[in-house]
Amino acid sequence: MSLNPRLVKESFSVIEPQADKATAYFYGRLFAESPHLRGMFPPAMDVQRDRLFSALTRIVWSLDSPDSLAAYLGQLGRDHRKYGVLTEHYTAVGNALLATIRRFAADIWNAEIEAAWVAAYTAAAKLMMESAESDSGGSPAWWLAEVIDHEQRHRDIAVLTLRATQRLPYTPGQYVNVQTARWPRVWRNFSIANAPRPDNTIRLHVRSVPGGWVSTTLIRHTRIGDTLMLGPPMGTMAPCERSSRDVLCVAGGTGLAPLKAIIEHIIASGRRPNIHLLYGARTSEELYDLPDLIRMESSFPWLRVLPVVSDEPSYDGMRGHLPEVTQRFHSWAEHDVYVCGPASMVNETVRRLQIDGVPLSRIHRDIVQAER
Repeated sequence: MSLNPRLVKESFSVIEPQADKATAYFYGRLFAESPHLRGMFPPAMDVQRDRLFSALTRIVWSLDSPDSLAAYLGQLGRDHRKYGVLTEHYTAVGNALLATIRRFAADIWNAEIEAAWVAAYTAAAKLMMESAESDSGGSPAWWLAEVIDHEQRHRDIAVLTLRATQRLPYTPGQYVNVQTARWPRVWRNFSIANAPRPDNTIRLHVRSVPGGWVSTTLIRHTRIGDTLMLGPPMGTMAPCERSSRDVLCVAGGTGLAPLKAIIEHIIASGRRPNIHLLYGARTSEELYDLPDLIRMESSFPWLRVLPVVSDEPSYDGMRGHLPEVTQRFHSWAEHDVYVCGPASMVNETVRRLQIDGVPLSRIHRDIVQAER
């Protein structure tokens, strides 16, 4: 049975406008047919539904890029180990998914489209299961980590330092899923804000968001000595190891975290590219990590930190929104560019950089955004 990306994409495009209804139907079907699976999911399913459709969208539109798709599915397979996912669960999910696609693409559904979806899901599930099985031989399904420092940098922002009980291998730019004892089965993504260290510690930059169960717990109810659970590191926004180009980093809010890790890695590598970091926030008091960035700048002359504030008229530094600010400088066309922050900021920054001549191949962003 061969893959037919065209048929999968065409039928999926019919479903995309009905994403909310389709994901609700999928989980209703899954839990009705396999009620024992409900306990693997969080009490509130809104975030889970968004994640499902986001992952499915990425998989569908990556079917023509087998290498990229394989890397992403491998990460998903390893990550799903923390939920206790077993081989037989893939069959239940596949049946519910096929029933959902069949229902919401009923107007165009035929045997050929069904065969295309069966082939695509079979191939994806196989890659995920193989990755999980391979990973189980050398890595835990999750890591326990002790909170060894907790700094309140702003009323809604904290910087946590954690030490995992086992070595946590990761690449600068990646993120981890975090679960707190207060909210079992509720996992949220946070970027790692430092390059790997000999003492196995990592830092997380956490912003409390409205209704954010995990972020609010980490900021307001977490203390030194508490234990958190971490999923396997994920993400593809890694530094370009063989590049000799100068670097531009554009960080909005706590989107600074993965870019700071990448900058630390570049500095430690011995390379000496010029690095420009545009670090933006709404107000000057939300530039929560500026003192540490200034220390980095003073010890590495090739780094230039440029704070940017958008909503504070009295601020005497650079003012404006990051996408527009990037256009106030000389061309970035010969730079490697890393962008992280709110999705709207990232999308607009990438759009403007492309207009100004930066090839998309040199603009690095993680499609799966960590939750700030």
